[in-house]
Amino acid sequence: MSKTVIELNNISKAYQIGQIGTGTLSRDIERFWLTKVLGKEDPFLKIGETNDRTSKGNTDIVWSLKDINFKINEGEAVGIIGRNGAGKSTLLKLLSRVTGPTTGEIKVKGRIASLLEVGTGFHPELTGRENIFLNGAILGMRKKEIARKLDEIIDFSGVERYIDTPVKRYSSGMYVRLAFAVAAHLESEILIVDEVLAVGDAEFQKKCLGKMGDISKGQGRTVLFVSHNMAAVQSLCNHGIVLVNGSVSFDGEISNAINHYLQQGNASSTISDKLITIGNDSFIVNYKLLDEEFQERTSFRSNSNIVVDLLIKSENTVDFKNYVFELKIIDIFGNIISVISSYLSGFILNKKTNELILRINIGPINFMKGDYKINLVVVNYNDTSKVKTIENFMSLEIIDALKLNINRDINPRLHGNIAFNTSWEII
Repeated sequence: MSKTVIELNNISKAYQIGQIGTGTLSRDIERFWLTKVLGKEDPFLKIGETNDRTSKGNTDIVWSLKDINFKINEGEAVGIIGRNGAGKSTLLKLLSRVTGPTTGEIKVKGRIASLLEVGTGFHPELTGRENIFLNGAILGMRKKEIARKLDEIIDFSGVERYIDTPVKRYSSGMYVRLAFAVAAHLESEILIVDEVLAVGDAEFQKKCLGKMGDISKGQGRTVLFVSHNMAAVQSLCNHGIVLVNGSVSFDGEISNAINHYLQQGNASSTISDKLITIGNDSFIVNYKLLDEEFQERTSFRSNSNIVVDLLIKSENTVDFKNYVFELKIIDIFGNIISVISSYLSGFILNKKTNELILRINIGPINFMKGDYKINLVVVNYNDTSKVKTIENFMSLEIIDALKLNINRDINPRLHGNIAFNTSWEII
């Protein structure tokens, strides 16, 4: 039976917006007397509201976290998932003892190494080598332990040439390389990593994910990982916790956690008429998603044909010859699967009008089973700096799976790795 190394019981964290304390010394003393001396409930927290950053609210007291309960076992790799402002970083700061909870109890068994912000614990005037010893000491490493691992840390960081240069001259990427190298080589039972890996380049991110995988799977240590990169979370973690407005919305297997998180995003993105303004032109775009018999639907079988009708209206006449339309198809991990472009298809919208239907015939669409998002991109042909992107413009579901037909001649970073036979027409 796995040993529980982290346990949170009824954890909540409240913050007061705009000022420190209650505003007056007398109220601060009253609050201290009631809560710390008499052990009564804090009256100011009774009026606290849920941490919803999109609404104004009626009070200055906000619950960044509210009634958090979960357990993490030894050797688990746990992905903490949620939108910006959901409470992920606050939760990690509580676990790292950077701050304390307002209510509840946290039980941690083992030494924690945490990497919450780029360059945490670094002194800008000290060299990289000196900061390794300083940061290692802050994380709880002994001097002999640091000296024994010094060469390994420097090699992993990839900044050996500048290791005796003051870190104030480092880029943010070099900062995070060195900071992660120190944290990853600390012989701790628990490693906590926030979104800081986004600062590093692709090669270093891959290196870090491999190291964290070795830590959790090879060495049996516990990893808590916060990221908006669902592919990285999926590959590294086996357990997922989804936070919504400071509360636990889901706690379970990582694939189910990712699906739960993405479904919440689907529910919040209601598609309606979208206004596109580029230069002096302004027009509204909507869509219809059709099958090959022109019946409207959102679910398709793999290897079937799909028709997209872009419904475009404007109050004034627009010269659409100047525009390129693109559909970017994106999987649940945020990867671009394919880009369907009027420019790449050699189609020119040679028409001046205030209303048209642009029909795109796509097929056969040989995707794996799952949900996909489609972004709409509109580019002015005369000035490619004038670009309008509508994210999550539409979505589709593939209800069965076929083997992917990969076209290796397409640059996957720019255009995805799947090409289609596509035709464009104005109807």
